[in-house]
Amino acid sequence: MADFEAGLGTVLRLDGNPVDVIVVVVEPTAKSLEVGRRAAQTVQEGRLGRVVIAANRVRDDEDVARVRAAFPDLEPVLIPDDPAIVAAERQGVAPLDSAPDAPAVRALVALADGLDRLANAS
Repeated sequence: MADFEAGLGTVLRLDGNPVDVIVVVVEPTAKSLEVGRRAAQTVQEGRLGRVVIAANRVRDDEDVARVRAAFPDLEPVLIPDDPAIVAAERQGVAPLDSAPDAPAVRALVALADGLDRLANAS
């Protein structure tokens, strides 16, 4: 598992060398969704790995609709905008430790569990 910079650069540098799963993290903004859509499309067309979309800072039904419209063939993981994440950041602690029942933390745990299931199924 690795975390890379934003944009298409990392996907383009895969250069035909597939990986198991690529998590494309987007926010419900036009620019982020467009870059994420292009990244997902590049991965799918190049058969570079399975794509999982994680939509971060989702605030309302309009955000959900924007994300789903950008990725009609995928089921995005929706991570709500959550003050518990900001509070943990300010305290310098992990959100999982400070607010394990916060909605965003539960969504992230579900994402991690899903990735673990994918890894074990391979």
